[in-house]
Amino acid sequence: MASPLALLAGDLVLIGCGKMGGAMLAGWLAGGLVPGRVRVVEPATEMAERILGAGQGQVVADVAALALAAPPAVIVLAVKPQMMDAVLPACAALAGPQTLVLSIAAGKTLAYFGRAFGPDAPIVRAMPNTPAAIGRGISVAVANGAVTPAQAALADLLLQAGGEVAWVEDEGLIDPVTAVSGGGPAYVFLLIETLAAAGVAAGLPADLAMRLARVTVSGSGELARLSDEPADQLRRNVTSPNGTTERALAVLMGEGALAPLMTRAIAAATARSRELGA
Repeated sequence: MASPLALLAGDLVLIGCGKMGGAMLAGWLAGGLVPGRVRVVEPATEMAERILGAGQGQVVADVAALALAAPPAVIVLAVKPQMMDAVLPACAALAGPQTLVLSIAAGKTLAYFGRAFGPDAPIVRAMPNTPAAIGRGISVAVANGAVTPAQAALADLLLQAGGEVAWVEDEGLIDPVTAVSGGGPAYVFLLIETLAAAGVAAGLPADLAMRLARVTVSGSGELARLSDEPADQLRRNVTSPNGTTERALAVLMGEGALAPLMTRAIAAATARSRELGA
């Protein structure tokens, strides 16, 4: 049976092929998308050309250079939010009434894209995260009222190239999603940094401390992913009464420690996401 992506009726235009856009493109091709259906706009063309393969699809540095016989089936906007104003008018000129617009730009709202593409344009806004580069991310998406069930299924399929997909009906939830999962990898990487630094402070060689931190965090994440037990129970499983872990957790879970600090951090990121969308 042919992959649903192989049966895409029309072209897919990808605007932006950096780390996230490139990861998505590679996932689509692996999932059966026909390279000849792909049109990529990316000033640094090398990555897209390498992913597509020699002579496959079309890679151009500017939207104006695209050669389309008909409006595309889908336009995926994967440029940085601060670049969106510059590229949006030309992208809107490409779209037809049935062109699905899928954006992964932080802070840019459905209403923002509706002003460019028109009030009846089918638009999906999604927030992925960087583990999508290895197919282990998660994206949360919201659709406007013009998106058909078939188009929502297509958007879901495209986002699955980066990992898991969840949908919300309230667009306002995308702001805390951005704070939790969008920025979440950075918080985990900071945990690795600080755990390794604490190991060095306790007397470990720096290379061993970093190795212990990286493998411990990545392995614990995989255990959490595969386990049916909730996170708090997994924590208890590691914590022996009156042991070393319990002593450390008394510090991390104390008044003003990790939990309230994380709550303030997520609140700050959520507020900034709302500012970007204003």
